[in-house]
Amino acid sequence: MQSQLIKLSQGSLVKQIIVGLIIGIILAVTIPEAAKPVVILGSLFVGALKAIAPVLVLFLVMSAIAQHKRGNKTNMKTIIVLYLLGTFLAGLIAVIVSFIFPVSLQLAAGPEDVTAPGGVVEVLKTLLLNIVDNPVNAVINANYIGVLAWAILLGVALKNAADTTKTMIANFSDAVSKFVAWVIRFAPLGIMGLVFESITTNGLESLLSYGKLLAVLIGCMIFVALVVNPIIVFTAIRQNPYPLVFKCLKESGITAFFTRSSASNIPVNMRLCENLGLSKDAYSVSIPLGATINMAGAAVTISVLTLAAVHTLGIQVDIPTALILSVLAAVCACGASGVAGGSLLLIPLACSLFGIPDDVAMKVVGVGFIIGVLQDSFETALNSSTDVLFTAAAEFKERRKQGKNRDIKNVA
Repeated sequence: MQSQLIKLSQGSLVKQIIVGLIIGIILAVTIPEAAKPVVILGSLFVGALKAIAPVLVLFLVMSAIAQHKRGNKTNMKTIIVLYLLGTFLAGLIAVIVSFIFPVSLQLAAGPEDVTAPGGVVEVLKTLLLNIVDNPVNAVINANYIGVLAWAILLGVALKNAADTTKTMIANFSDAVSKFVAWVIRFAPLGIMGLVFESITTNGLESLLSYGKLLAVLIGCMIFVALVVNPIIVFTAIRQNPYPLVFKCLKESGITAFFTRSSASNIPVNMRLCENLGLSKDAYSVSIPLGATINMAGAAVTISVLTLAAVHTLGIQVDIPTALILSVLAAVCACGASGVAGGSLLLIPLACSLFGIPDDVAMKVVGVGFIIGVLQDSFETALNSSTDVLFTAAAEFKERRKQGKNRDIKNVA
């Protein structure tokens, strides 16, 4: 038995996470009271990821830009295009599916302790203010837009610094990356604690009354993950995209599903990009950026819940308005917070397109919080895994142009 445990601890991290997942489910179903202390494992894991992620982004991006040499391509234009295209198409798919399978809601009281943004201008204003946030404040509050902005500016300013300075920054970057590797090794125990807490706290009984809504939401996200994204990737790399898609879902999506935070999953995605052999110059910027603007799952959530409110109130929607909703959902999704439930507070903004009052819209947000145990998990898994997927697709596209592309099966 001891030799088996040693072998398991040194084996595939994904297999260890699956074992932790199974143990968490068994404990939650069989001895929930006696096993209650395992909850702390999940809290410690998520807390460690949240603590190290802003520091990791700051040093990785700053180091990558400071040491970047002219002529080295980072494919950022392609990555951003893929991010925006994927988010828009996800919103469009959600709108189409919502028309084919209309959902009506039983609107209870909305949450009283949350405040939704007043409009698109307010969302954009918040994004701009986050860019000019105090750097220390940005790191403390995990404001990744601010962290990214300061890291880029400092990296550019340090381009002409002495080699010893650049080496010191690189050493700090490597040290933080090493710490991340240590944290990720505890992922199996963290996932065990998280799944135990999820089942014992929320249960699944409360979700049964929202079965159709969940089916539409999760169905759209699965369709985007397994059909839309592979098509986008195929157009870029001209190879079978599924080995790469499944690797990203397996190694990024699983942890994102349980942490329910794109921001917390940044270290996991950085590690995956490194394992895929991607350029550090590119992924050190694209992954934290993706955690902010690459929000396909959020676009699905905003579109589906907004149209559910529309159908509940009997509002007629024409095709042009539906297309506008797709664009608005994509814009709102890009402004969604990278924390659990971040997309829900942007639903009132989309509802305003149809003249739905704020009090009704906030009741829709309340429904979102009720089903959030599954909706937000699937949403984050799609968002976060797609960050790596599109970063890899952009690099493999460039390799294909240069005639250096290998079969994706050898990479993934």
